[in-house]
Amino acid sequence: MRYWDASALVALCVEEGTTDSMRTLARATRIVTWGLSQVEVASAIERRTREGALGEAQREIALQGLSTLARAWTEVTALTTVRDHALHVLARHPLRAADAMQLAAALVASSERPAGHEFVCSDERLRAAARREGFRILP
Repeated sequence: MRYWDASALVALCVEEGTTDSMRTLARATRIVTWGLSQVEVASAIERRTREGALGEAQREIALQGLSTLARAWTEVTALTTVRDHALHVLARHPLRAADAMQLAAALVASSERPAGHEFVCSDERLRAAARREGFRILP
């Protein structure tokens, strides 16, 4: 199983330094992600638009790309289970709430056995926490 954090999904929608490597990874297997990742990615797109990093046309292309991705990926939707895992994750790692939910969703998706599973992420703090939990980190 290859779990994708929202930070990695953003690079599939908006041109970044990691976009080429993320697209290569995305072609290799199906994307598994948290049920609220679409909101996180949309937030990143809208923030970049407000900050002037994306024009209106780029925003529309990014949001359309996100919509296409979201229709194809597999979502972890077990809210109560993910929330309970996130509370434990927060006690072990210095993460923000949304990042704890992402890591918890990955743990749920891996049936709490992260060894042998991959975690795709661009956020260094979350990468470190996922590595300590036992995931193989990509890229």
